[in-house]
Amino acid sequence: DVHSKVIFIGSGKGGVGKSTFTGQLAFALSHNSEEQIGVMDVDVCGPSIPKIMGVEGEQIHQSGNGWSPVYADDNLAVMSIGFMLPDPDEAVIW
Repeated sequence: DVHSKVIFIGSGKGGVGKSTFTGQLAFALSHNSEEQIGVMDVDVCGPSIPKIMGVEGEQIHQSGNGWSPVYADDNLAVMSIGFMLPDPDEAVIW
C-alpha cells in the first residue's frame, strides 16, 4: 500500500525563495531513508533547482518509459527543465 503526498510550492512573485525552500525541504524530508522524495522543477524562467540540489550538469535519460530523473541521493530524485537546456545561461524558448 503506497501513499503519495504532494506539496506544491508556488508564488505569484519571483525572487521570494521558492526554489531555496523547495531544496531545503526536500533534503530535510529525505533524511528518512524509508521515504522516496521527488522534486519537480517547472520554473521555465530560471530553473535553479539543479544547482541548489547539487546536480547541476547531470543528464536525464529518455527511454520507452519516459524520462528518468537525476538522483541527488539514493531516495531523492530531481527533475527540471534545467537538465534539458544546452547551456544553463540560455533562455527557454517554446
